[in-house]
Parts: sequence; C-alpha cells; structure tokens
Amino acid sequence: MDGTGSRDLVVRRASVSDAEALTGVDSIASAGDRARRAGIRRWCAQGSALLAEDASGPVGYAVLEYTFFEQGFVTLLMVGSHARRRGVGTRLLGAVEAACTTPKLFTSANVSNQPMHQLLLGAGWCPAGLVHGLDEGDPELFYFCPEERLAGE
Repeated sequence: MDGTGSRDLVVRRASVSDAEALTGVDSIASAGDRARRAGIRRWCAQGSALLAEDASGPVGYAVLEYTFFEQGFVTLLMVGSHARRRGVGTRLLGAVEAACTTPKLFTSANVSNQPMHQLLLGAGWCPAGLVHGLDEGDPELFYFCPEERLAGE
C-alpha cells in the first residue's frame, strides 16, 4: 500500500484467476505450503474468498465459509506483510460482515496471534471461548461478531 490509506482499497469477491496472486500475499502459501495453495484455489473457485486490493494489486484476503454449525465463519484472514497495520484487516472484516448470510458469524485465532486479537477486539468482536488441543501449547480463542453488525440483521 506504500503510503496510501485504506480508503484506496477495493474489496471484492476473488475469482479463480486471482488464486496465484493471493498465493503471493499469503506468507504460508508463498513459502511453498501445498495445502494452503490448494486451499486458496478451492476458496477462489467456491467464491468463499474476499480480496482486498489497491493500485499495486492484492494486499490481503479473507475466507468466509458456513461450515461452523452452519453459521458464518472467517476461516482465514491474511494481510500481506507489506500492507499490515494500514486498515486492510479492518476493511476485510467489514466486507465479511456485510457478505455473511447467516445470523451468526464467528472466527478464531491462536492465543499467540496477538495482531489478530487486536484487530478483532478493535473491530468490536467479542470473545466466545477457548479451545485447547488444536495446536499443542497454543490454544485457540474463538470470537463472534455482534449480530447488529451483520448485513442480515
């Protein structure tokens, strides 16, 4: 984003043709993780990925699925390292909230992922519970979006 603000961002649904560019934004996929690369292709093909881009191209993405007790769930939110702390995550969360078609929306993050906790709390999301055993020694903290923030409400 190099000097531009979040107002210069466009958030749109990613298409299959965006998958390779999203791989470049994702630190895990760009490091060669085949499962993440396959996930990005699948999410783009299914229409589950929302892409944030500026004039330079994609800078982040979020994945909205309905596999968590048939409610909305932000499976992944990734902002490229060059675009962090500039409002991209906040814009992506807002886009997910607007796109969610269920009355409830959740996400989770490892306890060690402090930037994600700051983002969620700053955006008004509420802690919902802690789950141990997913990643050894790093519990997962779940959050929910207040219902009045969702488009369907």
